[in-house]
Amino acid sequence: MPIDASALPSIGRHRLPNRVILAPMAGVTDRPFRQLCRRLGAGLVVGEMVTSDPSLWHTRKSRLRMDHRGEPGPRAVQIAGGDAAMLAEAARLNAEQGAEIIDINMGCPAKKVCYKAAGSALLRDERLVAEILDAVVAAVDVPVTLKIRTGWCAESNNGVRIARLAENAGIQALAVHGRTREQRYTGHAEYDTIAAIKAAVSMPVFANGDIDSPEKAARILDYTGADAVMVGRGAQGNPWLFGEIDHYLRHGQRLAAPSAAQRREVMRDHLATLHAFYGEHMGVRIARKHLGWYLARHASDAHAVKALRARFNALENAQAQQYFVDQLFRHPADARPMASDGISAA
Repeated sequence: MPIDASALPSIGRHRLPNRVILAPMAGVTDRPFRQLCRRLGAGLVVGEMVTSDPSLWHTRKSRLRMDHRGEPGPRAVQIAGGDAAMLAEAARLNAEQGAEIIDINMGCPAKKVCYKAAGSALLRDERLVAEILDAVVAAVDVPVTLKIRTGWCAESNNGVRIARLAENAGIQALAVHGRTREQRYTGHAEYDTIAAIKAAVSMPVFANGDIDSPEKAARILDYTGADAVMVGRGAQGNPWLFGEIDHYLRHGQRLAAPSAAQRREVMRDHLATLHAFYGEHMGVRIARKHLGWYLARHASDAHAVKALRARFNALENAQAQQYFVDQLFRHPADARPMASDGISAA
């Protein structure tokens, strides 16, 4: 049965169309991938992390990360840094350029981010967290959201305290990855802390971490009481996951898996948008990781996938990459193509 609109989460004035969100991922959630995930069912997509230092925005990398042309709203931009005044100014400038939601990164575990006292490193300094949140919320008229981990380490699991600080500062929604910074992406996400956070605050809470199937998304929502799930690595090579989760939450049953023809069309379109967005030289190189993820998601033979990835990574132009995708589906003898149930290892 249709979901009651009143049960769907809101971020400020923005009511989300469903309970499935694409997590911000550096090097992954660029404009082509965001648009693809939105088309395939994501209710909200968040852009790649952008540094809060405006002096670095002149680089091509930053300009591309801040490019939201043609995207439907609400456009969500994530900023990262460790200086409250600089983050506030970054939020203001991004809002002036069309950002409709500002997200603050306090969840990234990468060393190069944490060494600059940003990302999840901020969780060790609750006074600074409060200062940053107050400054950013005061700087803009658009909703501000926050993404965190459960804490810095198992002995410093302060997610509930951070969540209360966030709500007191006026943060409009909180995404929580069920790992500490020390865990990075090892082991398994835990959801007890997310449940405790949801019980402690009244703002929307989004559960993040190891969500890779519709059934797991439903279990996590039920267990934590979270308002939505935020999908990160589970969407790499599997952008159909958003629509599958949304369908399962609405109807309680699995959506039919995409056909071989549908997968081929999505892969070709994704490559084409990467080539157009980045230009052929850079687009061809960025396409390699995405094609590798697509192959791995539907693999029945790891050795075959490794060989196919090596062949694709050797291609140097857009036309050859598109032809390769066609070969995957059309010429079994030449490319061991992806069939409806996986990659043949013939």
